[in-house]
Amino acid sequence: MKDKKIIVVMGGPSSEAEVSRRSGAAALAALQSKGYHVEGMEFSPRNFYADMERLSPDIVFNAMHGAYGEDGRMQAVLDLMGIPCTGSGVLASAMSMDKAAAKNVMLGAGISTPKARAYRTSDRAGLRARILREMPVPIVVKPTAQGSSVGVVIVRDAAELSDALDEAFAYGDEILVEEFIDGPELTAAVWGTPETCDALPVIEITTESGRYDYESKYTVGASHHIIPARISAEAMTRTRETAERTFRVFGCRGVARIDMMLSAEDVPYVIDINTMPGMTETSLVPDAARAAGISFADLCERLLEMTLEEKE
Repeated sequence: MKDKKIIVVMGGPSSEAEVSRRSGAAALAALQSKGYHVEGMEFSPRNFYADMERLSPDIVFNAMHGAYGEDGRMQAVLDLMGIPCTGSGVLASAMSMDKAAAKNVMLGAGISTPKARAYRTSDRAGLRARILREMPVPIVVKPTAQGSSVGVVIVRDAAELSDALDEAFAYGDEILVEEFIDGPELTAAVWGTPETCDALPVIEITTESGRYDYESKYTVGASHHIIPARISAEAMTRTRETAERTFRVFGCRGVARIDMMLSAEDVPYVIDINTMPGMTETSLVPDAARAAGISFADLCERLLEMTLEEKE
């Protein structure tokens, strides 16, 4: 595989572009350390097809977060061109990125997930009062098509709701208002295919601010990853099983991160599915891999191998 031309695609116009560039730079350095013929490329929606024709890669390493690279659009172009790409495909990516659609898939599959309602810009008139009638605080308000906790607000007091709605609607015309599960925040990275997936060690997340928001995720020292999570053996088994089942139901591939909240009854509730999880120095997946004895460079190499094995 060392003779194949690999392009690490990163950046682009999304709200998560800077994190994507950091993930891409880390993956690029890791694969170069392994002796691969690899180069990085800044993603441009307008020029992407032409860039792929010009560079003619044997495989694309997807380091994109958010729009285009995590919602299935880039994967669709590569599918049409016959170029393999690491990570999940078009359908799994699109369903996972759309939080309202993902919620419906999970409910249909019987996966534990917080109760939620979706609202559109057209619902804005009287929305605050409507939400407070339908869902008691605390609640979580989030855009339906953003990652990295962009636009997510935990509303603990009714007086905070108007500002939270303004924040979430700033990122699109649909939002999700979700029941808040009060308990440890957990995440499990799952890798493989729907037929062969396996969860890496479960991580418990704590933060200095008490909020696992964008700043806490990407500021060194602002969050802490506790491995293994400080939960009971039974809760650990449930959490791993829930993560693996979610990975299978959505048809994910490569590596995906399943974020959960653990209730007082030790039930893990899935709050997000990340088909293109962060690969920065503060990211969760590299930490989980290290806890399993897998170096970051080995993890990146294995993602390439899995992609090519499926194409053969």
